[in-house]
Amino acid sequence: MLPGPSSSQAILQSPEFKKLVSKRWSVSLILTLIILVIYIGFLLVVAFNKELLALKISHSITWALPVGLGIILAAWLLTGIYVFWANNTYDDAVQEIKNKITHS
Repeated sequence: MLPGPSSSQAILQSPEFKKLVSKRWSVSLILTLIILVIYIGFLLVVAFNKELLALKISHSITWALPVGLGIILAAWLLTGIYVFWANNTYDDAVQEIKNKITHS
């Protein structure tokens, strides 16, 4: 059963839901700040110390390749962390709040 307009308002106004939204913002902000630090750090290295990325690891591979791959993997990992958190914590908590309010 889908909640009607009055139960939707009750869900949105409930302290539990507001706390959950605050938690979602916190998780999102932390993960966003982590990836921004990674990206900005990379840009600073490119801007001020290109030679570091040009150092060779092997005959034909420089540090730029693993660093670039690491940035891509970090973005995937952080996205995966958020999806895992949302699927296992946030979605369940939202459903629990909906059930509590619609069955009251």
